[in-house]
Amino acid sequence: MQRIPLTPAGYQKLQEELERLKKVERPKNIQAIAEARAHGDLSENAEYHAAKEQQSFICGRIDELKAKLARADVIDPSKIRQSKVGFGAKVKVLDVEADEEYVFILVGVEEADVKLGKISITSPVGKALIGKDVGDTAIIKAPARTIEYEVLEISFE
Repeated sequence: MQRIPLTPAGYQKLQEELERLKKVERPKNIQAIAEARAHGDLSENAEYHAAKEQQSFICGRIDELKAKLARADVIDPSKIRQSKVGFGAKVKVLDVEADEEYVFILVGVEEADVKLGKISITSPVGKALIGKDVGDTAIIKAPARTIEYEVLEISFE
């Protein structure tokens, strides 16, 4: 069984989604199915079919979340004592060519959200940064250009 690395916040987010699906969404869906059934002929009842489809999605997502939580390997970045980039690191980098600074937080695939600066440790940028120290350069070959990031700061929060 392959473990899924998660930060405590990522684990909690999955846990909260599971609880919301079980305690709010599923009961609401059961009610929608009951109401649609009350409308009569099920073969031509679009509301009923939509509610049953939603039920299938909810049950699938609940099963998926349970499996992910069972395989979770919760790693608290604040307890990591190292100087090199690794899981949970908050890394400030300088794009050497564009002369722009970026901040990335390296997380597992389940938590990655580029808009929030959270990148997966398995992404090209994540892989290039792993093991780097302040002052090191990470080179990422992207389709448009080769990106060169200089590591400016590393912290584990």
